[in-house]
Amino acid sequence: MWRKGTQVWYQNPVMPTVDEIREFAARCFSNARGSHDWDHTERVYNLCMHIGRVEGADLEVLEIAAYLHDVGRSYEDESKGAVCHAEKGAEMARELLSKHPISDEQKANIIHCIRSHRFRGDHQPESLEAKVLFDSDKLDAIGAVGIARAFLFAGEVGAKLHNPYIEPEDTEPYGEEDTGYREYKLKLSRIKERMLTGEGRRMAEERHTFMEMFFQRLTEEYEGTK
Repeated sequence: MWRKGTQVWYQNPVMPTVDEIREFAARCFSNARGSHDWDHTERVYNLCMHIGRVEGADLEVLEIAAYLHDVGRSYEDESKGAVCHAEKGAEMARELLSKHPISDEQKANIIHCIRSHRFRGDHQPESLEAKVLFDSDKLDAIGAVGIARAFLFAGEVGAKLHNPYIEPEDTEPYGEEDTGYREYKLKLSRIKERMLTGEGRRMAEERHTFMEMFFQRLTEEYEGTK
């Protein structure tokens, strides 16, 4: 094992176990922001296991893909978006999995899952497992957890609590106007239309409804009408 910058890399002549893969992935988040830390990966893993069972997916592929899907995140953060974390994560996974005792087809599927999980990515999820990971990752961005993460991120970048006097489309990210409401209007409100599995769509509808009610209530309380 060796360290490059803030990133821990795994090199082991012995076949890595799933537990070792999980431990490697967790170390990649040692300096992560709270809005996108290892807890997010664990929630995505839980969602993958649930949706994967309902949809009849390969849970062995999903387990590893869920743990590794965001291991390239620090590279994207450090480059301020110049590096795609999904592409970087797929590259890291390929090397890590080279000695893991699963089939070449499963390895290729895991790499595809990681590369195609990003909301704004250039690759479309094709396999069932990639669609499950995509949906699981997006579900963690909406509903009660999604709201909490949006406001946590807003605090991390120094944003206001709320600003109903400016249209979200007229604001810039990573500043005082990058509020939780802005994230909801520009991204979170659109997620349910992008879901790819039946169970993912069902869960997204429920989470979306809750989110709509919350932001309506926030606006009313902020304006003093409730």
